Amino acid sequence: MLREIVLDTETTGTEAKGGDRLIEIGAVELLNHIPTGRTFHRYCNPQRPVSEGAFNVHGLSDAFLADKPVFAEIVGELLAFLADGRLVIHNAPFDVGFLNMEYARLGANAPPPIQLEDVVDTLPMARRKHPGAANNLDALCARYGIDNTRRTKHGALLDAQILAEVYVELLGGKQTSLGLLEAEKAAPAAGSTALAAAPAAPRPYRSRLTDAERARHDSFRASLGPAAIWADYIGADDPV
Repeated sequence: MLREIVLDTETTGTEAKGGDRLIEIGAVELLNHIPTGRTFHRYCNPQRPVSEGAFNVHGLSDAFLADKPVFAEIVGELLAFLADGRLVIHNAPFDVGFLNMEYARLGANAPPPIQLEDVVDTLPMARRKHPGAANNLDALCARYGIDNTRRTKHGALLDAQILAEVYVELLGGKQTSLGLLEAEKAAPAAGSTALAAAPAAPRPYRSRLTDAERARHDSFRASLGPAAIWADYIGADDPV
């Protein structure tokens, strides 16, 4: 069973190493590329102002974030949700850079940093599939006919849900997931004690030869003698 977590973040700005912070994390669980309905969504108080440019993108104000928990208070829930899932992110260096910077701020309690080679980055996937074309999330939604009319502002959970649909299309389309889903339905559940249906009994052999035709055929076989090559493969009483 392949477990993947499609993840997106919103931040106070674009420079993780320059002091910008995470303010929103959204994630969607996939099993074999199929959404399970499980999601993770938290806002964080960044303890610093949101830049004007970032506010214009996501609309999350300092006043809105003032009463939200700091990252250290929600990281346990985040790690439990991520668990052993493989991360799927659009432009992974940006989000991973911010997550790792937040991890590092935890000091002795910091989890291991996320390695980019362990993340599925859908941006280079899209560039390989559509070279020379625009490959931001809105452009990919337009290309694949995915409804993104709700996306008037960037939002981490909404963007993760949209990216999950885009990711399936980048892998080959909805038929890929549907095929996996049908295979799972057909397979017996793990630990099931139900017996598999017994194979159907083979139909009894019924010759279409008339008695006269069979007599002529038997006479012909007898005329070939025991040295005939097919005597090694067909018994004297085998139907032909």
